[in-house]
Amino acid sequence: MAVQRVLPTEEAEDLIELVRDIVAEQLLPQVDAAEAEGRFPREVFAMLGETGLLTLPWPEEMGGGGQPYEVYLQVLEEIAYGWTSVAVGVSVHSLTCFPLATYGAAEQQEKYLPAMMSGSQLGAYCLSEPQAGSDVAAIRTKATPTDDGYALTGNKAWISHAGHADFYTTFARTSDDKGKGLSCFLVPSDADGLTFAEPEKKMGLHCDPVAEVLYDNVAVDEDRLIGKPGQGMAIALAALDAGRLGIAAVAVGLAQRALDVASQYAGEREQFGKPIIANQGLAFLLADMAAAVGSARAAYLHAARLKDAGKPHTLEASIAKLTATDAAMKVTTDAVQVLGGYGYTMDFPVERFMREAKVTQIFEGTNQIQRLVISRQLTS
Repeated sequence: MAVQRVLPTEEAEDLIELVRDIVAEQLLPQVDAAEAEGRFPREVFAMLGETGLLTLPWPEEMGGGGQPYEVYLQVLEEIAYGWTSVAVGVSVHSLTCFPLATYGAAEQQEKYLPAMMSGSQLGAYCLSEPQAGSDVAAIRTKATPTDDGYALTGNKAWISHAGHADFYTTFARTSDDKGKGLSCFLVPSDADGLTFAEPEKKMGLHCDPVAEVLYDNVAVDEDRLIGKPGQGMAIALAALDAGRLGIAAVAVGLAQRALDVASQYAGEREQFGKPIIANQGLAFLLADMAAAVGSARAAYLHAARLKDAGKPHTLEASIAKLTATDAAMKVTTDAVQVLGGYGYTMDFPVERFMREAKVTQIFEGTNQIQRLVISRQLTS
């Protein structure tokens, strides 16, 4: 069922219709087979880049789509409705552009942004490490000054697009100062000493390859330092709100798809001479699922509109991420229940939806971290 939306412009309405066509004609027909194979859909990202969907929230003068965040997130939700792995990849790529687009010098933006914004290049966001997930200050990857730049040594973990990306937005330590010792670098994929571990064997999102990125004395030119030395922590924290909203929108798209599959099945499946949706116990379960999806959507749209208005939205972004991903986990689990035994089989996609929903509660800050952020914001 198409979601009823209130969009700010006619252009935005046309954009949503375009995305729905792409989802129906190009994503849905191949997602099941691709996820079963675990194939990285690089050609899909190239198509989305050519269509202008990879960089919607960035200004037109930078090569982006110039769309407000509330529109970008609704596009992301529509993509997630068709293919969650791809939607996560779009969110990740947008996040990789954030440091350069927000903190980069004009010369750097002119040199590097066109390829990033056009979608001809795909990025990876390298922040987490094996021992440093939510604790960004614990990052150990080091960037040692050289005559013409820096040499990076260390490991990054849980990196989407690892081994497939064209550039790696990397946070590394340039001093031992925990709060002000991180810096941000734009590392090209062909840099000597940059290698990748075997992809993680995950329970879901099989078309989103995740692996460790290994830096062995990787030489990076000085003009690939984004912002000032020691500004990396500020850049990373500023990017988190945007990344959490992206995942919130992805989670809502996934939950909406699960709700639609379950509702259609409940209307067609008959027991005791009537569709099972006629049974109040199951009908109320579907109603609760719909309420959860609608509430989560409202949460991320509220945060996005605050962001578009230039207002603080850290609290609201964490609420949206927490609400949407918890809703996705519950709604997809309930969808399996609605389908009964069939829901537990791979003949229907709801078991995959449930596996995909789980990780949304973990990445971009676990939901336990979101509760910590929210509680601290209440007294700040």
